[in-house]
Amino acid sequence: MPYRTYYPLRTSLACAGLLLAVGVVGTQAIAAPQGGTSATDETARTAAAVIAVDQHWLEAEESGDTAWLDGMLLPDYRSVGVTGTFATKAAIMAHAAKNHGSPAMKQQVTAWQQAHPVDQQVTLQGDTAILSFVSNAPATKGKLYSSDVFTYVDGHWHALYSAHTELGKS
Repeated sequence: MPYRTYYPLRTSLACAGLLLAVGVVGTQAIAAPQGGTSATDETARTAAAVIAVDQHWLEAEESGDTAWLDGMLLPDYRSVGVTGTFATKAAIMAHAAKNHGSPAMKQQVTAWQQAHPVDQQVTLQGDTAILSFVSNAPATKGKLYSSDVFTYVDGHWHALYSAHTELGKS
């Protein structure tokens, strides 16, 4: 499985503080259902572009597109899990490289997504975007699976940090 949305690993006070700080001051929020590939301009400074970049991220991890991941993930990117452990950019790229040419990861992700329906909620503040994956399954509706923090640098959205909760462990 890709490390981010599909291995919800992390609850973090640092992330909670960042979410609160960015979310409180003059934000724009948008929600969208979990979706597939889109023709959205990934360079736009919009919630739709953040969702499109995240979808591209998922597809890059599934297919082993490490060149695209290398450009999108910031050098100090971290993905923090529910136990407090973290995955680095290098670990995510190495994991993605193992998926190159294999349909197995895409099948696993599709099965996980079908079992864990989510709404994608984007909060924008300046050059920062927080993409949250919130359950829309009846038993867990409104609970958070994970969040990805993006920053807009040199005309593109780049992932800086992700945090996961225990909700997606199953």
